[in-house]
Amino acid sequence: MLELGQTQEPNTETHVKDVDEATFMQEVIEASQTVPVIVDFWAPWCGPCKTLGPGLEEAVNKAGGAVKMAKVDVDQNKQIAAQLQIQSIPTVYAFWQGQPIDGFQGALPPSEIGKFVEKVAAAGPGAPDGGLSDAIEAADAMFDAGELDDALQIYQAVTEEDPVNVGGHAGVIKSLVALGKADDAEATLNGIPAEIATDPQIEAVRAQIDLAKQAENAGPEAELKAAVEADPDNHQARFDLATALHAAGDTEGAVDMLLELFKRDREWNDGAAKAQLFTIFEALKPQDPIALNGRRKLSSMIFL
Repeated sequence: MLELGQTQEPNTETHVKDVDEATFMQEVIEASQTVPVIVDFWAPWCGPCKTLGPGLEEAVNKAGGAVKMAKVDVDQNKQIAAQLQIQSIPTVYAFWQGQPIDGFQGALPPSEIGKFVEKVAAAGPGAPDGGLSDAIEAADAMFDAGELDDALQIYQAVTEEDPVNVGGHAGVIKSLVALGKADDAEATLNGIPAEIATDPQIEAVRAQIDLAKQAENAGPEAELKAAVEADPDNHQARFDLATALHAAGDTEGAVDMLLELFKRDREWNDGAAKAQLFTIFEALKPQDPIALNGRRKLSSMIFL
């Protein structure tokens, strides 16, 4: 009870933090293991950012801890922006359990901001999804164990239950790719609902299809290695060797080969090395060490 003359202190609890390159892993990737995290990429000079940012903060704080928010000033954290391919601001990504699950570019009206935050919060723990998240988790474990047919069946069952379930559709496609059915995977991709077609998980499996189709035409690794050793400036041979290495499962070797090509001639073939690197990074999980290290090395070359 308040005594006479006292005033009620307003609720100043905030679930919003400023995050930089030193704290991004802890405050976003690690924190999103237990609660969804919305990341707002902004800059002080950006007019739309000044409208979107406060609206997002208000909606996140209103959610009462069901979702958190990290603000990243792209001018001060260019490496993160480069790694996540932030090409315009404001850009907003939502992370859950270390992976991007949703996002948008540009400002949104207040009503849409609230809906976006509610949608992200619903992805968190305890969300009522009829057990579909548990089914996807089980299918993911089967996939990782190499039980591809069983995983595929579960992913397909999830999409039948929820036709716009991103994890289910992504699982179906990646399973088909792993089974060597790139054409079937591409046909499945082309038939997914439009409202989830640009989801980061779908973009990841789209990249996996591209890489799988390239692998079908990969040249002989030994001959390509010999060609590169004979002429280190044979850029086509180096690019083809990267494709062959990736097809053989040596993703790190492929990335190293493409980084060397970018270092030697970043403009070769309309920037093919950089484009291929981004395709590989997109196909990997965001927290994959190969993707993180590769993006970091590429960023350091770009900003030299």
